[in-house]
Amino acid sequence: MTRSPQDTPRNASPTPRNRGVGMLIITAYGIFAVSSFARALYQILTDFDASPVSYTLSAFAAGVYIVATIALARIGPRAWLLALVAVLVELTGVLGVGLWTYLDPELFNEATVWSHFGEGYGFVPLVLPFIGLFWLLRHRPGTEAAREDQG
Repeated sequence: MTRSPQDTPRNASPTPRNRGVGMLIITAYGIFAVSSFARALYQILTDFDASPVSYTLSAFAAGVYIVATIALARIGPRAWLLALVAVLVELTGVLGVGLWTYLDPELFNEATVWSHFGEGYGFVPLVLPFIGLFWLLRHRPGTEAAREDQG
């Protein structure tokens, strides 16, 4: 029995960006989107004056996670670009706020998602953007994996 070229593992189609491992990444972003949004909303509504910088940064982080989740779940070049921007903003935020919380701890009466590089969340906020960037760059538009996303 002969095999067609489509049957060979070398020609196997790659997994679309929002399937398989991509779905796990999207789920992680979704969990952070919901949890950081709920936390920020509660903090802002109940005790904003206690730590306005922390709570505002938590709300900003929630917005970034929401945008990243939606963009990662969608396919196409525009969604890919939006996801890339969101993940880069996330990485900049977690590194910037993480450093800021060490340099000026008095400003942060309460922790944010990104405080101390995500220490309160097991450093997942520090690791997640690197995983997201790896996944996005592996599935960038114009690559074989991205063509499968659109097919």
